[in-house]
Amino acid sequence: MNSEARGSLSQARRWVVKVGSALLTDEGRRLDADVIQTLVAGIVSLRDLGHEVVLVSSGAVAAGIVRLGLNTRPNDLHALQAAAAVGQSALVRAYEDALAPHQVTAAQILLSHADVRARDRYLNARSTLNTLLNLGVLPIVNENDTVVTDEIRFGDNDNLAALVANLIDADALLILTDQEGLFDRDPRKFSDAQRVACDDVSNSALDGMVGEGGVLGRGGMVTKLRAARLAARSGTQTVIAHGKTPDVMTAVAAGADIGTLLWTHQQPQSARKQWLASLMHTQGALVVDAGAARVISEQGRSLLPSGVVGVRGDFQRGDLVRCIDENDREVARGLVNYNANEAHQLVRCPSQNIESVLGYGGDAEMIHRDNLVKV
Repeated sequence: MNSEARGSLSQARRWVVKVGSALLTDEGRRLDADVIQTLVAGIVSLRDLGHEVVLVSSGAVAAGIVRLGLNTRPNDLHALQAAAAVGQSALVRAYEDALAPHQVTAAQILLSHADVRARDRYLNARSTLNTLLNLGVLPIVNENDTVVTDEIRFGDNDNLAALVANLIDADALLILTDQEGLFDRDPRKFSDAQRVACDDVSNSALDGMVGEGGVLGRGGMVTKLRAARLAARSGTQTVIAHGKTPDVMTAVAAGADIGTLLWTHQQPQSARKQWLASLMHTQGALVVDAGAARVISEQGRSLLPSGVVGVRGDFQRGDLVRCIDENDREVARGLVNYNANEAHQLVRCPSQNIESVLGYGGDAEMIHRDNLVKV
């Protein structure tokens, strides 16, 4: 399966390349100009081969920390925002300087969760990125760290890269890091750890292999696995590889056995389903029985009140809620048709009895299948 899946990457027309701050900085002291030059050369090579590329780059906060003379990453949100404001211009300028000899024009795109939470802004971001690609421009995307708050942060640029892959229907997501890929054990602790060359992104065994990130970056392998699963919603294949591997981008695109390939046979979801999947912040949860969990996961059907066995949190009609089974495993999320108080009353209720329970008629579904996305 490894060689077959690897070979398919050469047919990937549209790529999202994500670069982490640990890779971009010279041991945390400053942006590493040599690394940026090498990354840009790889991107240009991909473009010359006929691939479209969107770059998702961390590094603004790390660059700002250095320029402000700070010894450690601040914990205070406003200090982080200040560091991002100082560092973002340095980051983009470094890329533009490296791109200039190749006569490639770059565009800076700063996103926050609000840009994907609102349907119209999601579609506008999608259109802008597609237009830039059609014009031959290299979009450089980062989280809008200068204005976000804890409640609306993407959480890490791995997640952001996956959302961008969904936005543009990317064929491949390449996550470049300072590790050789995903290992079956932490290679920093176990000398006999083995690299996972290729696996199905949905394999639950992968969850036990991931670890947390370092000082400069917010994302460890756990976020990279989560990102790969989110990207799979648009049928995107994900590769996690070391960014300093020689010619890493063209080698991966040629099918070389580099890093970890997390493949999916999942068919791309509709634009609406992808938008729903991009909504990260839920307002509550509906606990569903085994039968409801099964028909949601395997048949893509609506969630009926009769399949709900519990309600958690305080939410309103139209809010995004999680659907979890009785073992607290999330199976889906969607836009609920009833508020929390109504949902409590409708637990285990057959749809034909909704009016008699509430005293007024309502939707037959707790969450309609068009507003429900599996996780």
